[in-house]
Amino acid sequence: MFPLKESQPPTGIHRTWWKESNIYQIYPSSFQSHSPNSPTGTIRGITSRLSYIQSLGTDTVWLCPILASPQIDMGYDISDYRDIHEGYGTMEDHDELIRELHARKMKYVMDLVVNHTSDQHEWFKKSRSSRGKGNEYRDWYIWRPAKYDKDGQRQPPNNWLSYFGGSAWQWDAMTQEYYLHLFAPSQPDLNWENPSVVSAVHSMIRFWLDRGVDGFRMDVINFISKEPGLPNAPVSDPTSPWQSPIALHSCGPRLHEFLQGIGTILKEYDAFSVGEMPGVGDEKEVMKSVGQEREELNMIFHFELVSIDGQTQDKFLPRNWTLQELKGIISKWQAMMLRNHGWNALYLENHDQPRSISRFASDAPEYRKFSAKMLATFLALQSGTPYIYQGQEIGQINVPRSWALDKYRDIETLNHWRDKVLVEYAEDKEFQDIMLREYRKKGRDNGRTPMQWDGKSRNAGFTGEETQPWMDVHPDYTEWNVENQINDPDSVFSYWKTVLALRKELKDIFVYGDFEMLDPEGEQSVAFIRSADERNKALVVMSFKDYETEWRVPEGATSFLQCPVKLKNYEDEPQSRQGGGAEGGGSSAMILRPFEALVYVSSGGNSD
Repeated sequence: MFPLKESQPPTGIHRTWWKESNIYQIYPSSFQSHSPNSPTGTIRGITSRLSYIQSLGTDTVWLCPILASPQIDMGYDISDYRDIHEGYGTMEDHDELIRELHARKMKYVMDLVVNHTSDQHEWFKKSRSSRGKGNEYRDWYIWRPAKYDKDGQRQPPNNWLSYFGGSAWQWDAMTQEYYLHLFAPSQPDLNWENPSVVSAVHSMIRFWLDRGVDGFRMDVINFISKEPGLPNAPVSDPTSPWQSPIALHSCGPRLHEFLQGIGTILKEYDAFSVGEMPGVGDEKEVMKSVGQEREELNMIFHFELVSIDGQTQDKFLPRNWTLQELKGIISKWQAMMLRNHGWNALYLENHDQPRSISRFASDAPEYRKFSAKMLATFLALQSGTPYIYQGQEIGQINVPRSWALDKYRDIETLNHWRDKVLVEYAEDKEFQDIMLREYRKKGRDNGRTPMQWDGKSRNAGFTGEETQPWMDVHPDYTEWNVENQINDPDSVFSYWKTVLALRKELKDIFVYGDFEMLDPEGEQSVAFIRSADERNKALVVMSFKDYETEWRVPEGATSFLQCPVKLKNYEDEPQSRQGGGAEGGGSSAMILRPFEALVYVSSGGNSD
């Protein structure tokens, strides 16, 4: 869609540690318990696995929230910004984790959740204690009086839809006003228009940086500035009284002011930042956030690719997508960042997304390993910093099709079923079956099953055999686990290790090089060129199909076929043919087997 030609190499891009880093994301509840009696993972459990994480080739660790929380939304509802959740451990455990990471020359990224708090936070308890003018905390959150309809019935201040369903406003009987919660009612939104809130957040950021944190992943950070007046959202779903307000809070008028305030602090500490920014696709707004001269964020997570299989008004409504769409999204974001000196955060999985093998390729037994390796190639060799989510490196997949809803734990999925499906489609069994299939495809629980360490113990080495984990372990752990893969040179783990090492070895090409998508309209494969200069470049080719396909090599790329194959996910050599075909002539074609991945490298010497 927006290819960068070899004659237009990216120039002026600063070289930094976080661009060259390979980042490993941990979901603490599901990673590793140090105690045989704990149903959840712990910080000491994470510390015990740092050598494993480092052996993969990752050098930065990002932890999902580990701060004090009632865990209504798995830690994204923080009740104390300066304490550790007791189920995960203590402040001393956390300090030890930082020391052990730094002893290994590794970096630590903490999850920063400052769009909202828990309703159990002292700030909110004080805020809802009274409406009186003497309550200095009242304005720390967003409170509004009720509206009344023609029948005198109390109504919320506007029509905003919560991301977890229903109105984004909760009535508080004690003070007789509504408060805003873009997520659960137990997650009230902070009022960033109040300078006291901004000051408190800045103080908290310094607190953790002073304790050794190297940077932050910032949860829905673009939501902190809302449209003044909080007007009604435009109607996108005529069947519902509640409408998506994302256009009114995804990039408010003071967003960049707030981000620069945080960025100024981070610069003092040479700290890193990655922002989660749903709903922001405008190039100018994106580049204001991540342009290297702006000093706001280092990079952002965009949602365009991971929204490809859902509908705008409801991600669980099915949508068919094409490989042409996928390539268009990749090309757009690659070109946007390289052209404007920004940087991409590359991910296919995280705690809010399903497993990529099940979503973008095939988890059928005969294709699972090939799919995992192909997607590793696809992710790690684009321009940007790759994020590897726990279990992705061993090919974990979505929850079994046989699991009923009683095994699910995620508030988003369970609320959708209870408040939407069973209410609006109570008699429509066909629609209910569709939704159950979509939960299995896209629900957040798919990425939250416990890490599979071994195939022998009842809970896969995650916790003690006599303990019931907070969420069931995937039953395929007996075959798909770390113990089986870590010393197997043909395993998914070993392949990930190889591709991450290749990215570091050839960083002029794969970290800082140009990007050009080939065959943007093709529907069977993805191919792109990464280039440092005319002599140092690579061709990356991947099949996204479960059958043999033929890819016609563009004229400008045929010379790569004379280069060595640097990486492949089939043992035997790649197949190709000359000439033939309707478009034949003397052109070359590659015969791609199901989910095959190939990397050809042309290296003429040091490009520095």
